[in-house]
Amino acid sequence: MTSDSPHQIEVGGRTIPSGEKSQFRYAVATTFHDDAIELPVTVVNGDQAGPTVCLTAAVHGDELNGVKIIQEVAAEYEPSDLHGTLVCLHVLNVPGFLAQQRYIPIYDEDLNRSFPGSARSTLAKRLANTIYEEFISKCDIGLDFHTSTRNRTTMYHVRADMRDPAVERLARAFGTSVILDGEGSRGTLRRVACQDGIPTVTVEMGRAHRFQTAHLDRALHCVASVLAEHEVLPNQPVSWPGWTRVVARDGEKTWLRAETGGLVEMEWGPHPLVEEDEPLFTISDHFKNDIETIRAPSTGIVVGVLENAVAYPGHPLCHFVSVDEGTADIIRDDIERGVFDVYREGGFQWPEPRWYAHHEHETDSTHSENTHDTERENRDD
Repeated sequence: MTSDSPHQIEVGGRTIPSGEKSQFRYAVATTFHDDAIELPVTVVNGDQAGPTVCLTAAVHGDELNGVKIIQEVAAEYEPSDLHGTLVCLHVLNVPGFLAQQRYIPIYDEDLNRSFPGSARSTLAKRLANTIYEEFISKCDIGLDFHTSTRNRTTMYHVRADMRDPAVERLARAFGTSVILDGEGSRGTLRRVACQDGIPTVTVEMGRAHRFQTAHLDRALHCVASVLAEHEVLPNQPVSWPGWTRVVARDGEKTWLRAETGGLVEMEWGPHPLVEEDEPLFTISDHFKNDIETIRAPSTGIVVGVLENAVAYPGHPLCHFVSVDEGTADIIRDDIERGVFDVYREGGFQWPEPRWYAHHEHETDSTHSENTHDTERENRDD
């Protein structure tokens, strides 16, 4: 791997010269029926030298938003547009994608706990090893697209190891308002890539098993922002959100849980901002004799939420992040302008915030950042 794309790039057993766009399928393993498991790949090798950017989706097979994003990115950009190379891996977990389930079928192996993998181990580790060695290891930066798991949804946000300056640069350039700081669980693609000097972030958005237009349109904008920041798209603007909240790794627990089992009803919304002590959920038994009310521990935003209407004791109901008053005022202003009017419509889609295009980091007067909370449970990464 080098800081600039070579005249030609060798990935997936192919040599792709500069100025060429190549689409192919690469056999990463075989099934028990001895059929090839083929990874769909698009490589756009720019006319001019620059970084090699890897975009990956569906490491969990039912997470479809990223699949659509990469399809659109691969179709949109041509070699003449780029100072660098795009390596688009449309679907990583091909067996899970074909079965439309999160893990690799039959053995329920999590591909995103299997990197960097092994050529002499389980199917998940063999897949991870081939994908990593043939594609990821040959790139300079990475964007790994995810959604929440079944029966849950999540706000559009990035997960990144903010202690690494190169990763921080990438995360901020992507332009989400919420960034969850952390290195990721062992075996995740982004953690292994970052340890190998390939700055990578996880992009989380919405629900599994569907395309959500609000997320897709915004993500394409954010990909362009990353390419602009890293001069793959020179002379293009980098976009920054109107507010940013970095959730630090060393702080209070932010998953709010049910203390009793029962039927769950949302009491908050239709926007993500909630005030201290505001009721978020009620949990009741079948006779409504016993009711538990889950309240906001402080002023904050609901980042991820349970969509199933029932819960066991201890079940996570929502991922909650505190915000300071300055950030809360900016969000309240967005609410007054109608930015969050469709917050829980159409499958809990999150609309776009205000965007500001400029090249100076941390200079927008509306920017507000705190680092007081943490994500203890990296459930979707």
